[in-house]
Amino acid sequence: MKSTPIPNKILILPDIRSAQNVGSLFRTADACGIEFVYIVGITPAPTDQFGRINSAIAKTALGAEQTIPWKKVITLTPLITSLKKSGVQIVAIEQSATAVDYKKVKVQFPAAFIMGNEVDGLPKSILQKADLIAEIPMKGMKESLNVSVAGGIALFRMLGV
Repeated sequence: MKSTPIPNKILILPDIRSAQNVGSLFRTADACGIEFVYIVGITPAPTDQFGRINSAIAKTALGAEQTIPWKKVITLTPLITSLKKSGVQIVAIEQSATAVDYKKVKVQFPAAFIMGNEVDGLPKSILQKADLIAEIPMKGMKESLNVSVAGGIALFRMLGV
């Protein structure tokens, strides 16, 4: 039996609540060469179980949701475990005491980039499973960026686009 090759650049979107953010991240993923997207947990998918199109994702993705392969999975931990066993570097994009400035990250491929939930970010249990945590330093009064904006900034820089 022939095995499916692991994509070189993967985006993982666990528990992203906003369909508009998901669509924007698909569009960004297309622009920077992401080859596969995992939709995890409560994150809305481009189509539902009946094949109906999510119009909010379609509106912001502008067709990228149709050109980048994606898969819906229920839980994140088994996905990370499986990817790591396949030799994929797991890069969490999140604020953390152990994070590295995203401008200094040297990605090893294949790599999967995990974006956190808009309100809570990524849980510590997931950060502990990551091979690397990349952080965008914040200079102003706000402690974080919108998840789709953070994804665009971090992915373009770390992927050298």
